[in-house]
Amino acid sequence: MSQSPKHVVFDVVGTCVSFDAYYECIDSAIGAKLRQKTMTAKHFGFTWQTAAELEFTFLSISGSYKPYKDVLRALFYRTLALCGVDDPRSFATDAEREICIDGYSALQLRPGCQETFQLLRDHGFTVWCFTTGDIARVRGYFERAGVDVPVENFVSCDTAGVAKPALPAYQSVWDQLGESDAKWFAAAHMWDVAAATKVGFRGAWSSVYEHEPCLDVFSDAKLEVVAGSLTEMAQGIIHHTSKSA
Repeated sequence: MSQSPKHVVFDVVGTCVSFDAYYECIDSAIGAKLRQKTMTAKHFGFTWQTAAELEFTFLSISGSYKPYKDVLRALFYRTLALCGVDDPRSFATDAEREICIDGYSALQLRPGCQETFQLLRDHGFTVWCFTTGDIARVRGYFERAGVDVPVENFVSCDTAGVAKPALPAYQSVWDQLGESDAKWFAAAHMWDVAAATKVGFRGAWSSVYEHEPCLDVFSDAKLEVVAGSLTEMAQGIIHHTSKSA
């Protein structure tokens, strides 16, 4: 008797890919000036990206979806102002802003990502990558690392015009997969995997980015796997799938 197909849908940026290169670009462009304001590049970068994610999500909820990179660009000077820089447009230039944003194109895969994908494939899973933004740019992260993911296995929120964690974003991916298939969603963002489980995905979370799961906040998250590294998360997915087969 043949088994139903098995799938793992991965969040990309933050999960498969770290933000280190983005923070390094910020440091090279304006790091010295940030330190004069008692800010590190990582602190400012995290604040900036988080502010952009908030506005990106609110725009999507209100029916005014815009690509994340456009929102990130627009929020640069506002974030500097809210971080205590009195005259942000004298503090930094548009050219410096673009260098910082270019860091998103230079992001690198996390250690163990290639081994994680191969482990899952060896156990019969199809690996999908679900992201925000241009698929060609996101696929470049994997190509530079020599990790093969077919272009048809990439799905972007830009295609559906609705941002995660709105449930229709996950539903659009769920609907592409077979009704009786085993379907997992794997992420290092707790909000991401918690939302995916609400449309039916089995949930797996890795602590490689957020460190703390904050389960008192995500108390309704239907997680089957809570792991450390990406490979440990994959092992948990394999184990739980075999138990329920």
